[in-house]
Amino acid sequence: MQRLAFKMYLNEGQKAEYKKRHNEIWPELKQLLKDAGVSEYSIFLDEETNILFAFQKVSGKGGSQDLGQTEIVQKWWAFMKDVMKTNPDNSPVSVQLEEVFYME
Repeated sequence: MQRLAFKMYLNEGQKAEYKKRHNEIWPELKQLLKDAGVSEYSIFLDEETNILFAFQKVSGKGGSQDLGQTEIVQKWWAFMKDVMKTNPDNSPVSVQLEEVFYME
């Protein structure tokens, strides 16, 4: 099991909409994540900076960031592009984070 973390950037004033959309996550997207080995996925918001911190536990080689070629993820990105900073292909601007401490 590997632990992955990354940050993304929420647009100003979009906290409620971001939460709403994730509370109503599409069942087929949730299933795709589970099928890809994502067993835990949390996203936290730093309201001072609008930085989203994401954490995943993943069995396998990659996490959600490796599913961008799938149709459902591309639709999700298009759906989310108005509430967060995105790249030209609608993927969220994200930065992988290095784990520097872990305690069991």
